[in-house]
Amino acid sequence: MNIRPLFPALLLAAVATTIQSAAAQDGGPERRRRHYDGNARPYYRGPVRFTLGGGVGLYSGDLTSGLGEQLVGPSFSAGLLYKVRPHWLVGGEASFVQLGAKDQLPERNLAFRTRAASGVVLLRFEPLRDEGAFADPRRPAALVKPYLKAGVGFLLYSPKAYNGTLRPDDNTVFLPSERNDYPALALIAPVGVGLTFRLTPKLNASLEGAYSFTTTDQLDDISPASGRSSSDLNDGFGQVELKLEYAPWRR
Repeated sequence: MNIRPLFPALLLAAVATTIQSAAAQDGGPERRRRHYDGNARPYYRGPVRFTLGGGVGLYSGDLTSGLGEQLVGPSFSAGLLYKVRPHWLVGGEASFVQLGAKDQLPERNLAFRTRAASGVVLLRFEPLRDEGAFADPRRPAALVKPYLKAGVGFLLYSPKAYNGTLRPDDNTVFLPSERNDYPALALIAPVGVGLTFRLTPKLNASLEGAYSFTTTDQLDDISPASGRSSSDLNDGFGQVELKLEYAPWRR
């Protein structure tokens, strides 16, 4: 039985279980235990936030790293976030992204489409002080907060290369695959920046841009092994998404 397609879902489930356990140890939404930072200011851990996002996926690899050759595809994500102390959150996220691009060298006349799913664990850092993170707030909670994030996880990807410059359709003839084990598995390390807007005490909206480094040069099914490319650098991809963050048990 091939369990590779289940890896992203299993990773996110493990993160969800860990966050749920941490929330339970703090007494749940009705009995929250106080913790203290280095200045002896009290704060509460949590709450658990559910995230849902949508946007676009962008490719960087053998064919191009520019925007002009992109065949932009959709990007969707869902995840969990949990505050462990002021400025710091941990979480997990599962996402789906479709990537595509045409060749920046017209003489090669190559293009590709890749559909990929990922599961990552992540750490998020909010550099600015938010009084809403403390149990004894001295000012109203911040309305806008920038953040940085970094993570690690798995990517399950299935690429198809072809000759042409347009998006593939039902009549597209794809080139023979370089590998016979697609969908293939790779490690990824996403890093990103974002800006969170406080809409209500329970609901935030975030605009986020992230780039994922990968351990594969075949995200586009184009590598030196087939003679289609002379570059042996690993491929990567970006995601730009608008996300909603909802905390159903916030008091």
